[in-house]
Amino acid sequence: MNDAQKPAAEIHDQTLHLFGEWRVTQFQAVRAELEALDSDSLAAIQQLETHELDSIDSSAAHELMQFIAPERILSMEAENQPEHHMKLLHAVARALQGNEPPAPRPYRFGDGIAALGKTITQKATHQIEQTNQLLNFIGLVLLRALKIIVLPHRWRVTSFFVHVHQSGLNAIPIVALLTFLVGAVVAFLGATVLSDFGATIYTVDLVAYAFMRELGVLLTAILLAGRTASSYTAQIGAMKVNQEIDALRVQGLDPIELLVVPRLFTLLFMLPLLTLVAMVSGIIGGLVVAVFSLDISVTQFFRIVQEVPIRHLWVGLVKAPLFAAVIAIIGCLEGFKVKGNARSVGQHTTSAVVQAIFIVILFDAIAALFFMEMGW
Repeated sequence: MNDAQKPAAEIHDQTLHLFGEWRVTQFQAVRAELEALDSDSLAAIQQLETHELDSIDSSAAHELMQFIAPERILSMEAENQPEHHMKLLHAVARALQGNEPPAPRPYRFGDGIAALGKTITQKATHQIEQTNQLLNFIGLVLLRALKIIVLPHRWRVTSFFVHVHQSGLNAIPIVALLTFLVGAVVAFLGATVLSDFGATIYTVDLVAYAFMRELGVLLTAILLAGRTASSYTAQIGAMKVNQEIDALRVQGLDPIELLVVPRLFTLLFMLPLLTLVAMVSGIIGGLVVAVFSLDISVTQFFRIVQEVPIRHLWVGLVKAPLFAAVIAIIGCLEGFKVKGNARSVGQHTTSAVVQAIFIVILFDAIAALFFMEMGW
């Protein structure tokens, strides 16, 4: 017979005889012994013989039950066998019996539709929760803002001007450059289309109307949604990862008052000003194209622009505070949602940009329809 320490297995008269030490340290030998047994003989096993088994642990028992089903182990006689061996084998068998995966259900017609419906329901539930969080946060921020407005001694003047510099003044070059280029593109497009009708002169009106009513405020808001909303989320998210927000609460300070309200006021102040910059830059971009490509003089260009009703300017500017509030609140809310790792900061920064741009465009479309129906 094999050495007493080495695991071994033999089959005689539908009985599996186990010898030696069946332990995790002998795992490879245990597997080799079981694989060497005849599969038909294993399938006919009716009893285990463990008298000559020195020891067995749960790893070896688990390996044994890869060749003999746990149900068969539980059905074998245990009275004439060493009690401690059979108790372990039965305990492992019961555990494996409870962990067996259910048999896969055959595919039925409509399972794909059911899976699609389940996915849509989950997405809709998640979106409802997100919307509820956003509305609650908006209400909380508005209450804090209204409370602070009437208490000048609680104004965070330094924080306000820091954010004015970072979020507003530093954005002027990119806003001006982008809107200048878009103004030039709109003028080129208008000239290309209107020249077929001999109405090239109306390119000036196209540029002026477009930037006063829509493009000035929309392009500025989209730029700030990508630039400022992401910045707000990253800043607040990093503070949350570093537990700085928890430290503020421990000191009895309100994170909404310290972190959100100054950022909100900053965008409410700067976005209308940046919108004016965008309008002027876009019109200048159209002016350059008109002067060099359409033979329209500077004087004639500005005379046509002056004839555009001033209400179109107000239609564009009145949307700026709404877009500013959306960008600031979404950016800050996503920052507060950050969990305790850098990956979460990146995920919520991306989410803030996507949500802010989507809602800005949605609100702009709704506002455009409203103003059109009102005849403004």
